[in-house]
Amino acid sequence: MARGDKAAVEDELEQFVQGRYLALRRTAYLLCGDWHRAEDLVQGTLVKVVVVARRHRVDSLDAYSRQVLLRLFLDENRRLWRRRERLWAEPLEVVDGTAGDSDVKLTVLSALRGLPPRQRAAVVLRYWEDRSIEETAALLDISPGTVKSQCSKALAALRTVLQDDRLGLGIGSEGASA
Repeated sequence: MARGDKAAVEDELEQFVQGRYLALRRTAYLLCGDWHRAEDLVQGTLVKVVVVARRHRVDSLDAYSRQVLLRLFLDENRRLWRRRERLWAEPLEVVDGTAGDSDVKLTVLSALRGLPPRQRAAVVLRYWEDRSIEETAALLDISPGTVKSQCSKALAALRTVLQDDRLGLGIGSEGASA
């Protein structure tokens, strides 16, 4: 690789990291529900992407980084040592600064955290990142039918949790408030 090629690759990688860092961090947060863990996932992802991109040409850094992020997240959740007891409550941080009901945001994020890792990954890819079933299947290395069933199960679980929460808050259905 010539000196000019190395400089061009480094410039491209620097622009990629600066341009996609926040989006990767938001996705990682939605996957794991912890800003510190999300930061670790993104750092690990970017290290792997940069190392591979320096060795050979990567067609789509964006797609590759998303795939690496998902694999790191799923691999990390397979390890038993990650399932340890937490001794303090984590401060809840809002994903974005848009106006809206913060109680609803916190409830949805909490419900999302209650999903198993694969279901959470499928929901985040399909509905947060607006990916097609085929793209989601390719990123998770599963069949399109599995994506559909994982999303269906996840949405049913989210509906149950969110419906229970609405009833607990006294919001209820159409006829409940008078």
